[in-house]
Amino acid sequence: MQNSKLVLYTYSEKETEAVGRAVGERLFAGALLLLEGELGAGKTVFARGVARGLGIKGTISSPTFTLLRAYEGRLPFYHFDLYRLEKEDELMELGIDEYLDGDGVALVEWPGRFDSFFTGPALLVYIERNGDEARLLVMSGRGAGYEEIFHELENLFRER
Repeated sequence: MQNSKLVLYTYSEKETEAVGRAVGERLFAGALLLLEGELGAGKTVFARGVARGLGIKGTISSPTFTLLRAYEGRLPFYHFDLYRLEKEDELMELGIDEYLDGDGVALVEWPGRFDSFFTGPALLVYIERNGDEARLLVMSGRGAGYEEIFHELENLFRER
């Protein structure tokens, strides 16, 4: 599974959110999403879609200044933004380990700053701007539990 990649292009916020929703609908307790991309690439839009796929209503906003936002849905959803953190010790102070492999889904923006911390099974998502509204999304899995998600997403988005 580690070599499988799904490459998608979206052409609006609505489409990027729809991909996130499709992912969210398929997630399981203990799932970890690691989300990379430059500022303004659409990470929060994708995260909003994941939240919608988990049945979460209401406003979903970036946790840039709070570092973590927690939501209740089909599964608890923990949305982390590590952009402002500089040292791995700060992850421990945040208590991030308590949210991983638990009863909910953790989505982490900017995990690349802490590659040595995030080495376990995860769904890796890279988003890149490809014009004003267009986005390139590259998803890959690391570890068990993500093959089924990939298979379903490939079937769902094959016609795109």
